[in-house]
Amino acid sequence: MLLIDEIRGRLAEVFPLRQFAIDHVHHGAVASAAAYAAALGGIPEQIESAIGLVVAHSVPFRAIRAGHQLSDSKGASAAIAAEAAVLAARRALAGFQGPRDVFRNPLAIYRLNLPCPDNTSPFDLEVGLSGDAFALHGMHFKLGLYEHQSAGALQAVIDLLAQHPGLAADLDALREIRVAIYEPAYSIIADPAKRTPTTRQSADHSLPYILARTLLKAAAATSAGCASPGWAELMLLPEDYAECAIADPAAARLISRMTIAHGGEAFDRSYPEGIPTSVQVNHATAGRLGGEQVMFPLGHARSDAAATAAMVDLKFDRLVADAVADPKALRERVRLASRTPAEVADLYAFPIVGVEA
Repeated sequence: MLLIDEIRGRLAEVFPLRQFAIDHVHHGAVASAAAYAAALGGIPEQIESAIGLVVAHSVPFRAIRAGHQLSDSKGASAAIAAEAAVLAARRALAGFQGPRDVFRNPLAIYRLNLPCPDNTSPFDLEVGLSGDAFALHGMHFKLGLYEHQSAGALQAVIDLLAQHPGLAADLDALREIRVAIYEPAYSIIADPAKRTPTTRQSADHSLPYILARTLLKAAAATSAGCASPGWAELMLLPEDYAECAIADPAAARLISRMTIAHGGEAFDRSYPEGIPTSVQVNHATAGRLGGEQVMFPLGHARSDAAATAAMVDLKFDRLVADAVADPKALRERVRLASRTPAEVADLYAFPIVGVEA
């Protein structure tokens, strides 16, 4: 899994898929083909064939994310890409040969979109060898269910709640909520078509909905006696994308007061190093609050590592709570560092609540 993310990160640094209307799960497919073939003992030529098969036969375009409301295939796009990668790798390991040297192939997606002289590649790939020279060191864990690029806005809201206790006690007093964000986040999660999501697939890619739902959770937590709700209280979970939550008129009222703008060069140049976002509110009595740029929300590799680890554990426990009797025991079970091959092979052999053996 680490290798897959590292390869994805390095490819994302040199080939901007979205610029060419290719979906970002393509980098995951290339990474999955390489990692899966390597894990099963593939030699370099077989790994190259697996990658060549993926690039030549299984390139997903952003059609899967087009439209006002998104389909099930959007949510499954990474899995579908990985499925194609595994099949390509298994074929390559069985001796099936794919295109060679696909990064220099003039008709593959790379040189086709970034033309360059013959027998060259349009980019160089850097490989980390030690220390912090890895793409992983600039990545981010999502601390709940939301589109990754909304994390900066969520952190900005949490910071506001910490600085101004009781801010969520009366959401009607929030006359205006102004968000500034970078590209490509502005085009993806601030798309006007997603201001009124009707499906969970669109809701979790709607920055207005994500913020509205978070503020409603903050109001509920405040009402229950929490003076300064943070990530633990505001973690977005499956029920936050239920039909009744998406259709909640209170969320629509909050969204109607939101303005989301492209922050310009000052924000764009800070991505992908961080997730630059600012949130400012105009409060009926307190006036304008916030507006500071957030770069490294909790969960980012450059944020508090111990606090991030605690929230990732909490997220795990909450997401599996309805399916297993003891989430914490399962969490310990899937820590792989000290597991034997036999234990890894038996990793998912645990009882699921409500499912007969």
